[in-house]
Amino acid sequence: MRRLLECVPNFSEGRDLSVIDKITARIRSVDGVKLLDVDPGAATHRTVVTFVGEPEAVIEAAVRAGAAAKELIDMSKHHGEHPRFGAMDVCPLVPISGVTMEETVEYARALAKRLGEELGLTIFCYENAATRPERRNLAAVRAGEYEALPERLQDPQWAPDFGPAAFNRRSGATAVSARDFLVAYNVNLNTTSTRRANAIAFDVREKGRVKRAPHPVTGQVVRDDRGQPVWEPGALKCVKGIGWFIEEYGVCQVSMNLTNVSVTPLHVAFDEVCERARDRGVRVTGSEMVGLVPLGAMLAAGRYFLRKQQRSTGVSDAELIKIAVKSMGLDELKPFDPREKVIEYQVDDAWGRRLVDRSLRGFVEETASESKAPGGGSVAAVLGALGAALGTMVANLSSHKPGWDERWEEFSDFAERGKRCHDELLRLVDEDTAAFNAIVEAWRLPDGSDAEKAAKEAAVQAAVQRAIEAPLRVMEVALESMEVAAAMAADGLQASVSDAGVAALCARSAVIGAHLNVRINAIDLADQEARDGFLARGAALQAEAERREAEVLARVDGKLG
Repeated sequence: MRRLLECVPNFSEGRDLSVIDKITARIRSVDGVKLLDVDPGAATHRTVVTFVGEPEAVIEAAVRAGAAAKELIDMSKHHGEHPRFGAMDVCPLVPISGVTMEETVEYARALAKRLGEELGLTIFCYENAATRPERRNLAAVRAGEYEALPERLQDPQWAPDFGPAAFNRRSGATAVSARDFLVAYNVNLNTTSTRRANAIAFDVREKGRVKRAPHPVTGQVVRDDRGQPVWEPGALKCVKGIGWFIEEYGVCQVSMNLTNVSVTPLHVAFDEVCERARDRGVRVTGSEMVGLVPLGAMLAAGRYFLRKQQRSTGVSDAELIKIAVKSMGLDELKPFDPREKVIEYQVDDAWGRRLVDRSLRGFVEETASESKAPGGGSVAAVLGALGAALGTMVANLSSHKPGWDERWEEFSDFAERGKRCHDELLRLVDEDTAAFNAIVEAWRLPDGSDAEKAAKEAAVQAAVQRAIEAPLRVMEVALESMEVAAAMAADGLQASVSDAGVAALCARSAVIGAHLNVRINAIDLADQEARDGFLARGAALQAEAERREAEVLARVDGKLG
């Protein structure tokens, strides 16, 4: 697995595109880093930049970008809607693949040290990289913003983690963190009242608002026994939010940071803002994604809105994203292009498209070429994916059959199962080819010394086992998809019963084809016990696939007459 970190620095410049271009040019100058997104905002006077790469390359690019920001941005002249205290205001690192959060914390602190020692920036570490508990929350670190820095830096309790404690009027301070993926999400309102927008933000954000009694505006602040204000929490966990007016759009927004979309998903935040806005006589007109969003968040939103319509959720990712975009009005202010806004798509495009992203003709012609991969294993996975997709199609059609309205959820569940199968089988198309390539690379390792020979043999055996496990997984998933085909042959739409039969045929062929790959690759596995186990498992899966195919075809034949 490629070791990838995402870096999302925010720069206090959103109006002079020449400055932004010079900063991003420094990022592009680092080999091994891919710039994914540049999102400037004129009203916020802030640009969110997203890039990914190997950890060491990401750190180097962040240092170069920090140097450019220090040279080009003068914080003493900066004014914008967004909270800020530095030229490179924040610089979070996010683990994407092959890197743990613990490792990301170490990388963040290494970055903070370089920014402080090499560039002379005043650096605070926050969230998972925080050096003390009171610095975990960015709002606490950035309290009072740029204007409060001269006084705060004189307080020993707020001495920076790295770099000088002296106030730098041009560059201010920078906050560096290691954190989970954060979704920056703004909901558009049909009002120009910042007060109304803030009230809605306070309703939904986890922090909530200061409690007042008895009147919420003119009443006195309620305090606890220690004299501290009492806070009334908002509706949504892991959500930060404020309301602001965006001059370029002429409307207010509730601007939110969703710090954990598994706790508060995108669609939940949207619906909650809609409800709280309605309570205050305000209407939500759409929303805006700032920076990138995880694919899972968009798919979950699409499924949520389809369920509200009592429609099958086992549709393609593209359809789920389309439903999410239209339901939340993500294209109200500007077009929403999934290839540009979804992090996984950006990463795929940055490091080359997969086999499954080719056209059908392109895949067939690549298979027919003189290259040894893709071969039978990848083709077996394609067959399995096609079979699973056919079963899913029948389930989706059945869920919309007039007169079967009360059964939509039953068929939607089958469609979901089929979709999970064809999604994994598509992943296995590339995994099978990658496993074969790993064997080729292992055989090319040097073997001059005894140590090199031992290392090469270990690498070869690990690659061989991977090349067995990939087609074995194809067999397992293709067999699982036959349960959907069987259910659709028995109870699905009568007009599509032949499609359920073809689904079973494809799945059985995928199982048998993948089994051939298991058998040929097992020849080179030195561990006799493991080899026997793989072969026994493969034989059992093939026998079960042949049995299920016969059952499905018997049902199909019975209905066709």
